[in-house]
Order: sequence, then structure tokens, then C-alpha cells
Amino acid sequence: MYRNLFLLLVLFCCAPLYKAQDGSRFVITFSDRNGSPYTVSNPSAFLSARAINRRTQQSISIKQNDLPVNPSYIDSVAKTGVRILNVSKWLNAIAIDTTGHPKALSAIQSWPFVASYKNVGREKGDSVNSAHARHNRNKFGTQGAIFSFSAANFGSSFNQATMIGDDCLQNLGFRGEGMVIAILDGGFYMADVLPAFDSLWINNQILGSRDFSNQSGNVFDNSTAHGMEVLSTMGGYLNGQLIGTAPKANYWLLRSEVVLTENIIEEFNWASAAEFADSVGADIISSSLGYSTFDNPAQNQTYAEMNGRTAMSTIAAVTAAEKGMLVVVAAGNDGGTAWQHIGSPADADSILTLGAVDQNGFYASFSSTGPSADGRIKPTIAAQGENSIVASVSGGISGASGTSFSTPIAAGTAACLWQANSGRTNMQVIDAIVKSGTQYAKPDSLLGYGIPNMCVANMLLSGISPVLFQSDNIVLSYPNPFRNSFRLTFYSLTAQTLSIQLFDVSGRKIQEETEQVNANSVNDFSMNGMEGLERGMYILKIAGSSDRFFRKLIKD
Repeated sequence: MYRNLFLLLVLFCCAPLYKAQDGSRFVITFSDRNGSPYTVSNPSAFLSARAINRRTQQSISIKQNDLPVNPSYIDSVAKTGVRILNVSKWLNAIAIDTTGHPKALSAIQSWPFVASYKNVGREKGDSVNSAHARHNRNKFGTQGAIFSFSAANFGSSFNQATMIGDDCLQNLGFRGEGMVIAILDGGFYMADVLPAFDSLWINNQILGSRDFSNQSGNVFDNSTAHGMEVLSTMGGYLNGQLIGTAPKANYWLLRSEVVLTENIIEEFNWASAAEFADSVGADIISSSLGYSTFDNPAQNQTYAEMNGRTAMSTIAAVTAAEKGMLVVVAAGNDGGTAWQHIGSPADADSILTLGAVDQNGFYASFSSTGPSADGRIKPTIAAQGENSIVASVSGGISGASGTSFSTPIAAGTAACLWQANSGRTNMQVIDAIVKSGTQYAKPDSLLGYGIPNMCVANMLLSGISPVLFQSDNIVLSYPNPFRNSFRLTFYSLTAQTLSIQLFDVSGRKIQEETEQVNANSVNDFSMNGMEGLERGMYILKIAGSSDRFFRKLIKD
């Protein structure tokens, strides 16, 4: 998989995916599905066996919106000479390009089976402006420095995995085997050649790719490496440097985004890609894309529209959840900007919307905030999205920041969690993840229910109630190694006062704090102010009313 690696490096310059054609692009929505050759009684004609099985396992019936758009309607539109771009059965609509056929739209809108049409593309003469360039930076996040290190197994990716308990699940043998994750992104440059993905290709874990932004496109072209970086946080494997949170899962690589422009048609592309993911039997959708403002200001969405039922991508995300998929999307990187809020499809109900924290578990200032316009908790949870470890186009690893990366980190771990509890529904998995959050009792608009603990979520899904524990347990401590501070998650069987002490290897007490905890509670603590400590090993001691617990920590 090293073929032409260094030759390809010189191509990585964020070249355009393709220039949007001059002309008009529209979404045509149909009024019905009358006369369709498809029926709910024969789902194998339009859904894979995996997709049908997912519905069966979760007692989800085949519905009218599972039926493909009536082929005769599509044929009628195509005969006007327009180009069919994408089709969405969930929206009962198609996207078209009328370039060269200016009179076609007048004919199409007059037909009785056409309910409405909407301009969704770039008009002739429009240009990409600097405001859009800022939006794309907010969309995809920022790239950091290349990392060098000498650590075992997870290497520098250890912190982002252990923060949410992925190491716990992988140590139990759950690495995503048998799970299918569909990634909706803007491009996967070099994911077909970098060594971080050798194991995926060798083991046939890349099930395929599809381009919904340019039907004849190649998702591995040099438009953007963003999707490659996203994939690496889940499926990457560079021993001692980076291990993804679901290294044994199977992946579909789906491009729905046009990188250098921002038009609302990309939401339609997103819906089409999500439907494809459903049809091929994906269990999980991971998407680090979001929408709020566009090159054409007339298409801009308002915060009031972030209500879980307006935007096309949001409707598609909700529908995907209704079909039994676990949908994981990024909150966005607009924290601190004039917009500030989550975009779509992050506002969707019944999904996981990911905010971002830094390596110490504190809110990352770029992470978009909630709630949704109708008052629901958003983001849902958070994971490390600041200085996350991703595969680099150089062949090693680098740091990258954005909810783009907290999203797949969490999605991969959710795949391992669902693998461990395959009899559960997508909503039961979400419920357990939410209940394991560090802020479950007091959610807010920055991190939602907080940082999840997938070890606790696994226990909840397995039917092992924490109240059955024979003793208290330290569930999680991160980062380890730590620098200036660390956090720990502790399950307490009883109401008690905890003494949390840090000692050096000679037994000298470095720091001590006390905390009051309730019975049968998961508690999150932090210890700060350790900038002056020397590098090396330290001992964490937690003393309760009757028991003592110890854990080794490393100061980096």
C-alpha cells in the first residue's frame, strides 16, 4: 500500500473537487409514489439483506418512505434533457441540473405529480467568496503539528481512546468486528495508499466507496484528506502510533460534500448518501459535516430552523435513525463565532451530536453550542476533538482539531459497544451512552451530557447494574500519561467522602483533595496544578469509608 506514496504527496494541495457547472440546480419534490413497481411486501428489491435484518432485529417495519422514488417520474424528468444528480426516496425527490435546458423547469413544475421545486445550486456567474473559505475552516477544523513519540500500542492516540473507554472495550475483545460504518465526508485522499490503512485493505474491511457530489468522481482524489483523517481515528492502525477506536469494523467511504463551494444541494447529497448507507446495511453513520450558511445568502438557514425537522440533512438523519441506524454527527466548529450554534444535521433528534473537548476533558472553545432551537440538549455528548491524533499524508501521524474528529472517535467506540451488545436497538445504545456521561445529571449547552464512559455504558447494556458491584471501582483515568492535570471517573457504591491523593514513587504526598459522592453514582473529578512535577511515575490513591484503591499514572 506504499505505492507512489511520495509522488502523491506533492499533489496534496487541496485542489478543487470539480468546478460547479454554470447553470441552475434544483430539487424536485414529488407529491406521491403512485404507480411505483416497488412494494413494502418485497423489500429485497430495494434493500440488502443486512438492511432488512437490521429492521427485523429492532422490530422496524418496512414503510412507504423505504420505497424508491417512482422510476417513471425520474424518467419523465430525464426526458426533458436535464441531468439527474441524485435521488432521495426519504425526501421523495430528485436533484437536477438544468444547464442547457432553461425551459425544462417550467414543464416539470406543471406536472401533477410534482409537488414543489427549490433552487439549491450555484447560479451562473457566482463565485466562491472569502466568507465561504472561513466557513470551510470551521467545517473541517484545523491541522496541527506532526507528532513524534515512543509509546506502545495506541501511542499518542491512547488519550482520545481511553477518555471515552474505548480501550476497555478493545481489551474485552470488542474492536468493531461485524459492524459496518458509513463515513459521509468530503474526500478520502490517500486512504487507498497510506500504511495506516493497510490492515483495512488487506482484510477487505473497506466495503466500497461512492461519490454523491460528482457521480463520476473518485473519492480518493486530492480534493481533501479530511475523510482520510476521519477514517484513521476509527480504522487506522499504526502500532505504537495510532490505533483507531474500531480497527476491525467494516467501512463504506461516501463523498457527499463539494469542498470548495457551499450550496444547499450538499444537504440533498447527504440525504442520498445516508439512504445508500441504509440500503447496503450500514449499522452506523459517522459524518463530520454540517450546514448553516451558504455561498448564496438566500439559502442560509436560521437558528430557528435548527429545530430537528426543517433542513434536508436533518430530516435524513432522523429518518436514518428511524431505520435503526446509529447516526453520529459533528456539532460544528462555530464556537466563539457570530453563529455559535450547532448546524444541520446536528439538530436532529434520536442521534448522537458530538461536541469537542481538549486532551484534559475541558470544553474546546471552537465547539458549536446548543441547545437546538426547540430546546433539546445539544450537543449530546463530547469526546476529544482538540489536538486529536490522525493519520498524516506523510505516512505518520499528526494532530488535528475540530468536532470532525471527536465525532468518529466516538462513532468507532459506539460500534464496539454495539458489537458487545448486538441484541440492543440503536436507541438503547444511545440511551446507555448518554447515561454514562460525566454530566448526565446536569447537562449543558457546551458538552451536553458530557464525556461518555463506554465501560459504564457496556455494563448498562449488559444488564449489569452498577448497584450490583461488590465494591467501588475506578472506571477511568485520563490522560495517562498526563501533563498539567488529569481527570478520573469513579463509581461509588455508597454515599461517602473520598480522599484523592497523588504520591511520587518514594511515597511523598504531592497533592490531596476531598470529594463528597452519592450512593450508586458515577463521579467525575479533576486534579490540576501539576505543571512543576518531574516526569515519571506517580501513584493515585483513592480512600473511601472502607476501601482503598490505587492506580499508576505517568507524568509526561
